[in-house]
Amino acid sequence: MGTYRDQGIVLRTYKLGETDRIVHLLTQGRGKVRAVAKGVRRPGSRFGGRLEPYSHVDLQLYEGRNLDIVNQAELLAPHAAIRADYATSAAAAVMTELTDAVAQEGERDNALFLLLRAGLQALDAGPGDPAVFVDAFLLRAASVVGFHVFTDACAVCRTPGRHVFLSVKAGGALCADCAPPGTRAVDTRVIDAVATFSRGGEWSALPGLAREAPAARATAASYARAFAEHHLDRRFKAYDAVPRP
Repeated sequence: MGTYRDQGIVLRTYKLGETDRIVHLLTQGRGKVRAVAKGVRRPGSRFGGRLEPYSHVDLQLYEGRNLDIVNQAELLAPHAAIRADYATSAAAAVMTELTDAVAQEGERDNALFLLLRAGLQALDAGPGDPAVFVDAFLLRAASVVGFHVFTDACAVCRTPGRHVFLSVKAGGALCADCAPPGTRAVDTRVIDAVATFSRGGEWSALPGLAREAPAARATAASYARAFAEHHLDRRFKAYDAVPRP
């Protein structure tokens, strides 16, 4: 055991004793880390304000048996604007709740770290509709951990094409041959919206989708939630608190 440095994003915190705080972090090098920040709730603490939820920090920690100990914390991106606004804070809460659920302690997952960082950066810019970033994050995070949604090929037989049957359980669009009897087709704009949500890196396209195809976006959003909760086997409590147009 010894000290180490790493970058991390604060997922959540909770009180320990009278002056300490336990912090859940997604670090770039070690995956999820649970650590104690001692004395951070005392007035005048050196770095208590730097370990708020959604903050991106550079850390020095001491490796403990059960919980690591935070020795130093320097802000890289405070994301204070997210915490100051209800809608963006609620959206960020879904992102960090999902990340905390799927990240593994001691297992580096750089793709998940970069995804969360990008999602928080998008929210920090003060978008008019933070919920659309949540919908995209659900599908992109599910893909990072192995559950990819198919939109340009049948999720069952992999036949390429723009199929219009959509299944949560099967994992995306289905061709007419693979769709179970009674499955209703959806508008192709819904498939396009799901594809935009799941396509990594295209955060800038999301606000336009929300404005130009609101009905398709709403259906795709419901699908994104159902897909993530089904395949990750978890209900995201923070989701219902996110304001929607």
